Amino acid sequence: DVQLQASGGGLVQAGGSLRLSCAASGLSVDAYGIGWVRQAPGLEREGVACVSSKHGTIVYADSVQGRFTISTNNANNTVFLQMNSLKPEDTAVYYCNSGGVSGFWGQGTQVTVSS
Repeated sequence: DVQLQASGGGLVQAGGSLRLSCAASGLSVDAYGIGWVRQAPGLEREGVACVSSKHGTIVYADSVQGRFTISTNNANNTVFLQMNSLKPEDTAVYYCNSGGVSGFWGQGTQVTVSS
């Protein structure tokens, strides 16, 4: 049974930082691609970052390039999203995901950036 447990969200002022964690069970983060997807109220889901340790690839959305960093801790089977220089437009529920829309989803963690 695959579970993705997201945590680390919160309220932060613009310019601040947060680190999100996605603890995986039932699959190995070094064998499957893991991504972070966010959804703000009234907007479509947006892929933020994705990492594939197996293929050695990392992809970021243009909107977060240079500010967010995705990484993995294979020993702890966890994926992180370090978010720096946060902006109010980063406010959203952040989900970790493996396997795309029809894949596995975590429960989401709320990130709120105040101006």
